[in-house]
Amino acid sequence: MTTATIRTRIEQIGIVPAIRFSSAEDALFAIEALSDSGIPIAEVTMTTPGAIELISELARTKPELIIGGGSVIDLATTRRCLEAGAKFLTSPGLDIEVVEFAVKHNVVVFPGALIPTDIMAAWKAGSDFVKVYPCSLLGGASYIRTLKSPFPHIPLIASGGVTQGNAADYILAGAIGLGIGRELINPEAVQRRELDWIRELAGRFLQIVKDARDQRAPGKNGKV
Repeated sequence: MTTATIRTRIEQIGIVPAIRFSSAEDALFAIEALSDSGIPIAEVTMTTPGAIELISELARTKPELIIGGGSVIDLATTRRCLEAGAKFLTSPGLDIEVVEFAVKHNVVVFPGALIPTDIMAAWKAGSDFVKVYPCSLLGGASYIRTLKSPFPHIPLIASGGVTQGNAADYILAGAIGLGIGRELINPEAVQRRELDWIRELAGRFLQIVKDARDQRAPGKNGKV
């Protein structure tokens, strides 16, 4: 799977699930359930026990999945994720060294950034996307809309506080995708191994993204 293919798939699906659990078993169930539900993407956060080993296992046994390393905050962890087979890297903040290392090794990367200065720096360093995190703290969808005015060329992923109630607003405001955690992967559903519960939530979010994109398309509802 090429870098271009991975980048395109992330854009097409428009949802990057943040996998953050207290056990690798729970994380694996969540990832497989989401994949079965039409979201074959997973950001395995480094706060999950055995995260590197889980990435390695999935990269080996399920190469069709787009498995990435999340909460990657230093070069040592970056190297471990890439050695394990991570197809993308993301972080809560901007570390230029991590971005440049990923770019050098031809791996999709989207660091977290909140203010315009960091968004500019992330894009200049070669990021594929920029994750606006935590987006909700600065106005949510209205902040994305404000950022898209000076940065129409930068693909933004809204993350932090995305819910069923506001997901469409983020897409309509110009976000290319959404980073979603507990609102998509209910911890109780995972603990109880409720596959239908997860499928229901995944289906709702996928439909929300699709409908919002259709509404945003040129010529729809007077929008251009």
